[in-house]
Amino acid sequence: MKNVNITSYIATETTKIQDASTETDLGANEKELKKELKLIRRELGDFQDTMYAHGKYNVLVCLQGMDTAGKDSLIREVFKDFNARGVEVYSFKVPTEIELKHDYLWRHYIALPARGKFGVFNRTHYENVLVTRVHPEYILGEKLPGIHSVNDIDGEFWNKRFEQINNFEKHLADNGTIIFKFFLNLSKEEQKQRLLRRLYLKKKNWKFSPGDLEERKLWNIYQKYYQDAISRTSKTHAPWYIIPADNKKSARVIVASILLQVLKTYSDIAEPELDDKVKKNLEIYKQELENDN
Repeated sequence: MKNVNITSYIATETTKIQDASTETDLGANEKELKKELKLIRRELGDFQDTMYAHGKYNVLVCLQGMDTAGKDSLIREVFKDFNARGVEVYSFKVPTEIELKHDYLWRHYIALPARGKFGVFNRTHYENVLVTRVHPEYILGEKLPGIHSVNDIDGEFWNKRFEQINNFEKHLADNGTIIFKFFLNLSKEEQKQRLLRRLYLKKKNWKFSPGDLEERKLWNIYQKYYQDAISRTSKTHAPWYIIPADNKKSARVIVASILLQVLKTYSDIAEPELDDKVKKNLEIYKQELENDN
C-alpha cells in the first residue's frame, strides 16, 4: 500500500478545487484499506490518551463537503477506537433561536474541545461563508447592525467575515488547539449515484430530502465559494486538506493518516513524569497492595 504524502493534499492560496482529484488509488483493495484504517485509528486512540494526560493541547477536526460526501461515516470509522470521553462530535445545523441571539462564531466556540480531547465538527464555522453566500438572505436572520437587506451584504462584508475566521483560528492555535480542516472533494457524478442509492435502497430513504436536489442545482456556485473560502483560510497553523472523496474507504485512510502523521510531530506531547517522591516509593505502594487482605 502506498504511503500517504501529506503535502500532496494541503491546499494553498493557488490551489484550484476543479484541478484536484476526487478519487485516488492507494494501491490497496478494500480489505487492505480496512486493515490499515484499523491500525491507524488504534494509534490515534492511544495518542489521545497520552494527550489527555499531558493536558496542554486539544485537537479540532473540521469536516466540510457537499451533501453525501461521507462525513458521517468517516467520523464513525476513523474515531471508532477512541475512548468515548476523549472525542466529542458536533453536527451544526440551521442556527437555533438562541444561537441567533449571539454572534455567528459563538456556537462553535462553546463546542470547542477541552485540553486533552478531540473535537470533530461535522460542518463547521465555514457554513457562515458558504451556505450564507449561496443564500445571503440567511444573514438577515442574524439581525446585524447596518444589514437591512441582501443589498447591504457586499464584498467588504465577506472580507471582514474571512478576517474574523482567520483571527478565530489563530487565537485557537496560539492557545494549544491543533487544527485540521478537511474538504471532502466529491465529484458531481458520484453525488448523483449516492443520492440515487438513498432513493432506491429502502434502508437509506430516511437520509433523502427533496432539498438535496435543490442544493445540487447550485453545485457550481458552491464550488466557487468553497474555492474562495479554502484559498483565503488555508494557513500554516490551520491548513485545509483536499481529500479525494469518491472512494469512502480511501478517504478515511487518508484523513486518519494525515491526523496521525501530523500529531506525531508534536514530540513534546508525552505522559507526565510521576512526582519524585511517588516514584521513589513505588515498591512500597506495590507491597502495601500485595499484602492488603
